[in-house]
Amino acid sequence: MGKEEQLLEGWRELTPEKQQMVLEFVEALKSQSEATAINTEYIPQTPLAKKLWEIRQRAIASGIKLLNEAEIEQELGERRGGYGES
Repeated sequence: MGKEEQLLEGWRELTPEKQQMVLEFVEALKSQSEATAINTEYIPQTPLAKKLWEIRQRAIASGIKLLNEAEIEQELGERRGGYGES
């Protein structure tokens, strides 16, 4: 039995929730390989950094727009009821 057949057989035995987890894992793997090709200068060293980097890569792969520093400050100000530097 080939790898594809093994994967498909295992897939069919999973609950819909676990199938979704597999899809998310595959997307994370794909985005990691794409990110590695694009952004090879950063290598997370700690477990927390690795987890945050993985979350970032999944967000990028899903199409979420990352905010720059000014956009982050603006969003924080809006969430805090208009607080911001004057």
